Amino acid sequence: MTELMVIFIIILLLFGPQKLPGIARGLGKAMGEVKKARDEFEREITHAVKQAETASISHEPVSQDIAGEPVNPAVDAANEPAIREPAGKETHGG
Repeated sequence: MTELMVIFIIILLLFGPQKLPGIARGLGKAMGEVKKARDEFEREITHAVKQAETASISHEPVSQDIAGEPVNPAVDAANEPAIREPAGKETHGG
């Protein structure tokens, strides 16, 4: 409590009693903007999580490849061979 009083006295001496209401008003507006931005960020994150959950449940593609084709990483990973041969080389048995 005493630390707050010392800080308040220092601010009062630096800015004067005429400027304190304006500083407090500006600080209040800034805090309101931060709260509004935080709420919007939380809303977007929640929406993105719900959308990802819906896509994973319905097995919808969640991204696109370079050509713009839908890609579902889980399905593509299952269809890929475990070991790939270098391009141009074919393996023949025997």
